[in-house]
Amino acid sequence: MVTIVLTGQLQTAEGERDLACEIDRPISVRQLIQKQGVQLRHLLQLLREKKVLVTINKKIAGEDSLVQDGDAIRLVGHDGMGGSGLGPSHF
Repeated sequence: MVTIVLTGQLQTAEGERDLACEIDRPISVRQLIQKQGVQLRHLLQLLREKKVLVTINKKIAGEDSLVQDGDAIRLVGHDGMGGSGLGPSHF
């Protein structure tokens, strides 16, 4: 089981901040988020825009970093400017 913790202004579509996910093989952080479907879909855009800091087991990671069974992933929302611009850009 992998644990995902959302911090800052991040939460699922249902308002949750902690998720437990089953995986049967190592997958990337991006794939793990995609696997969660609608409840984390908004995070994919934020990852692409570099508005989410990813850690795996308290070490800085990226969206392509591999996640293994037993890992703890923390996603921290930021906009790089200290503000609250965590919505996806519409450029």
